[in-house]
Amino acid sequence: MIVKQIKLSNQDKDKLSRLKGKTGIKNWNILCRWALCISLKEPSIPNDTEILQESNVEMSWSTFAGDNNEIFEALIKARCIQDQLPTDTETLAKYFRLHLSRGISYLSGTNMIKNIDDLILLALEERKDKNEDEYLS
Repeated sequence: MIVKQIKLSNQDKDKLSRLKGKTGIKNWNILCRWALCISLKEPSIPNDTEILQESNVEMSWSTFAGDNNEIFEALIKARCIQDQLPTDTETLAKYFRLHLSRGISYLSGTNMIKNIDDLILLALEERKDKNEDEYLS
């Protein structure tokens, strides 16, 4: 388990609240999973900024990750290795939070997601691009 509890900043909470309204997804943890994955696919390392954890949105790691907790842990660890960062517990927790916050910003920024279809299309476009790259190889 990378972290025991996940507590969002007020800014991230507000962004997720808007995304909940647009997509109809009612659970914070589902949107947070999408946000984490969208950030992990971005090749740059998230900016090392302090993330305030002052909102009333809080969930346990098991609520966030569900049955896929080992997969999410492995993804964070693999990304830290890829970015040539240490893989100690503190670094993993820090970069998990940075990726989560960046992903929330990406999903809520520039009105990219207007409804649940946009979220699904985002995932399908990524698969399509990957399949095309494999086909061309």
